[in-house]
Amino acid sequence: MVLPRPIVFGNWKMHGLRVESEALAGALAERAKRLTATLGVFPPFTVLGEVAARLTGTGIMVGGQDCHERPKGAYTGSISAAMLRDVDASAVIVGHSERRHGLGESDALVRTKAETALAEGLLTVLCIGETEAQWLSDETLAVLDAQLTGSWPAGATAEQVIVAYEPVWAVGTGRTPALDDIERSHAAIRHRLQRLAVDGADVAILYGGSVKADNAAEIMAVPGVAGVLVGGASLDAAGFWSIYQAGGGA
Repeated sequence: MVLPRPIVFGNWKMHGLRVESEALAGALAERAKRLTATLGVFPPFTVLGEVAARLTGTGIMVGGQDCHERPKGAYTGSISAAMLRDVDASAVIVGHSERRHGLGESDALVRTKAETALAEGLLTVLCIGETEAQWLSDETLAVLDAQLTGSWPAGATAEQVIVAYEPVWAVGTGRTPALDDIERSHAAIRHRLQRLAVDGADVAILYGGSVKADNAAEIMAVPGVAGVLVGGASLDAAGFWSIYQAGGGA
């Protein structure tokens, strides 16, 4: 089934030792009495199992921040999609800008990771976004179209994949595009999705990049925005819950 909107996901990135992560998960669990929208967190691999166990029965989704493109093998230091499933993850992020631009992951690699994740039954959050140089050169829409086309897993549906638009220059910087620019980018993504998937009109498109409690409501009110992918602001339970409530979640 397509997830209830808005969708609010928190990417904890490389933050959180066991005690900190369990405390954060516990604080969220205390607030999640009956969720009316979709809430999820993506902890580091080292605490994923503990967080999933703490959030069991709350309705809060738990996912991994990445997976290897192969189901198993001699890939030292990597985590497979099956390993994520084994610790009760139900989703995974692929193609985050910190991997595309920080680690040089290509569209083809991101697509293979997505296909591997889908084969394991993981909901896949597919990230795309332009650099600051591309934004300043007015290349945003062309970049988004190329990344989405090159990364979209073959045969995927709205029940399997969520797209997250994250301008690279907005991630962790405190800067966000104008609301009109967000709307324009999401409309262009939707146009491409309708050509890539039979139910492309139903695929959720999230916005990510310096989302905070004080701007979440206006971002989620933008036409075409189904929710948000939150970074640093998801590390504070009260603030993250405020973002969830800003979209109408309870």
